[in-house]
Amino acid sequence: MINYVPMPNTTSTDLVCFSHLRWNFVYQRPQHLLTRFAKNFRVFFVEEPVYDSGRGNNLEINKPVENLWVIVPHLEPGRNEEASLAVQKEMLGKLFIDLQIVNYFFWYYTPMALPISGHFNPNIIVYDCMDELSAFKFAPVALKERENELFAKADLVFAGGYSLYEAKKHKHPDVHAFPSSIDTAHFSKARKYTVDPSDQAPVPHPRIGYFGVLDERMDFGLVEAVARRKPEWSFVMVGPVIKIDPHTLPKLPNIYYLGMKSYNELPDYISGWDVAMMPFAHNESTRYISPTKTPEYLAAGKPVVSTPIIDVLRQYGRHGLVNIAGTAEEFIRVTAIELENNDREDWLENVDEFLSQNSWDKTWQRMMYLITRKLNEKQRMSNVKEQVYV
Repeated sequence: MINYVPMPNTTSTDLVCFSHLRWNFVYQRPQHLLTRFAKNFRVFFVEEPVYDSGRGNNLEINKPVENLWVIVPHLEPGRNEEASLAVQKEMLGKLFIDLQIVNYFFWYYTPMALPISGHFNPNIIVYDCMDELSAFKFAPVALKERENELFAKADLVFAGGYSLYEAKKHKHPDVHAFPSSIDTAHFSKARKYTVDPSDQAPVPHPRIGYFGVLDERMDFGLVEAVARRKPEWSFVMVGPVIKIDPHTLPKLPNIYYLGMKSYNELPDYISGWDVAMMPFAHNESTRYISPTKTPEYLAAGKPVVSTPIIDVLRQYGRHGLVNIAGTAEEFIRVTAIELENNDREDWLENVDEFLSQNSWDKTWQRMMYLITRKLNEKQRMSNVKEQVYV
């Protein structure tokens, strides 16, 4: 059922995004970028299907922000893959007709959407490769094959970090690195400590905090080891538990799991921390990550302790903005130093100078420049072909 019908569009270009992430999940790269695109385009955010019985095959369409529609296919369970893809293709085709999506370009976060979208004729195809998805837990077997297909079809490829860029740059002639950006104004609110959220208020200081998804990328062994050795420290974990059994999480009196919070709530939580942490594991799923939370922690004015993730080392560690700790002993040592440090004025000046060169607005502007250039290039080539055949 279509709940929101946008005005027909026959002149400007619509953006149709295919995503493996839910719009209402953790607020991250897709939301930051596409809300900015929505200021100039109609944006249609197509999620992966939900299989539920009792409501038939239909599209659920919601409008979370102005000029942006989230499309969720609902499918009856029990169909084989071929039948499910056929139903999605039919519903998507009808959506394009009903909403008069005529001039459009495709924006992919997941190559697994190719079977339902490959028969369309977009003006341009962008692959925003934000992660090495094939390395994630429960990744589809066909993902690598689909990604190779997407590389062959795409006009532009954006990589969500420098390590990821290095891994992908040989697979396409037009790959560009766009690591994690920052909404500085939003997270700098945390520098003005006011009142703790009610579930964090009882947690004693000092607090070492983390926000983000709790999944296979986290080194919970490290967190547990540090928490056992420093029972006087409190470890605050903010975020949903995904793809791992919650019962396997370390259970200690000084580890507090506060669950998922909205993007707007995050500054309130981080403002009450003493140190922010990024205890990422060393495995295939973290090999190419460029954590968005790194600049977010810094914008909040919190000292950061991170395991030696390559992009964190290159972008932040070498500039002295983030502490690097590879073992429990190192984590305890550098965290203890930060807890005793009351003079961060010079560090904050360096943080602010570094972050001034980086923002989601600037990332969006650079992406738009490349997209516009590619569209103009394709138009010129089309004009040349028309002249040849006249």
